[in-house]
Amino acid sequence: MKYDVIVVGSGFAGSVLARKFADDNKKVLIYEKRPHIAGNMYEETINGIRVHKYGPHIFHTNNAKVMDFLKQYGQWYFYEHKVLGKINNVLVPIPFNFKSLELLYNQNEAEEIKAKLLKRYKGLPKVSILDLINEKDPVIKKFGKFVYKNVFENYTAKQWNIPISEIDKSVINRVPVILGYDDRYFQDKYQYMPKLGYTKLFEQLLDSKNITIKLATDALQDITIDNNKIYVKNKEFNGIVIYTGEIDELFNYRFNALPYRSLDLVFENCNMSYYQPSAVVNYPNEEKYTRITEFKYFSNQLIDNNTIILKEYSKKYDYKDVKCIPYYAIISDENIQQYNKIMNWLKVYLIYICVVD
Repeated sequence: MKYDVIVVGSGFAGSVLARKFADDNKKVLIYEKRPHIAGNMYEETINGIRVHKYGPHIFHTNNAKVMDFLKQYGQWYFYEHKVLGKINNVLVPIPFNFKSLELLYNQNEAEEIKAKLLKRYKGLPKVSILDLINEKDPVIKKFGKFVYKNVFENYTAKQWNIPISEIDKSVINRVPVILGYDDRYFQDKYQYMPKLGYTKLFEQLLDSKNITIKLATDALQDITIDNNKIYVKNKEFNGIVIYTGEIDELFNYRFNALPYRSLDLVFENCNMSYYQPSAVVNYPNEEKYTRITEFKYFSNQLIDNNTIILKEYSKKYDYKDVKCIPYYAIISDENIQQYNKIMNWLKVYLIYICVVD
């Protein structure tokens, strides 16, 4: 068959674009290196419980068009993600909010801190932890240092394996302090989970006569780039190629491998109805793992005396290890420069290749 479009990767980016082209009556070939579709969103069933094989994924967006598009391919149910963190042996809401404050401080201290925060940041729903620790007011500054030390410092060092002082500020600012009692992890307008799970959603998304899927196939074994032309199995290809993999891998690490952090994911079956009081509990300090996920909260499955949990252990990413997955890009000035170098070199090929980050 002659294809108009080749898509490398069947995660959200690749699958949605494949479907859009297929609906325009284009013939699409998807290359997927793994033996299944859906990328990191893939779910499988263990002892009757749907689990996220590559760690927890929660769908949230502020874009109505995105939500409307995905609703065409399956039913969804409302789900607001809530996370707890173990601080001083107490489980408190994360991001840190006024409830967290009240659980960890005595009443008088909590009321003083809340009053000062509301006055200083009047009208704002949240504030950066870095803003707090740079405040002149000694009460706010001390509070900021407490949150920084107990919520961020050890967790960040454990997650990235470097001192928090070397972490890009954008990483620290991802989880602010909430100035109120909103205990949702995300504040997006649309927060849902697919009723039948992500794998079923992707099956329906890719169910088109115009889409062909090659599983367990490394596209870069078939696709080569030479003299500003793309070849598929040594034959010139004049269609569109959409690449959703790691950008450094596309050109065989010409500019060295970009650094990532990976994870060891340890699933455990527990003979109890529920293991913990929320879907995710973070462990920023004492434990070696960073968090525990309990999947029944996501799937809404009512199963007694059985639950599946996942413990995550951060580790170094090794691109030479085919079983090692790059989960988190390490952001730094040096790494951004390396990424931009790759992208600038790639521009000569953009007539043919669309790179989806």
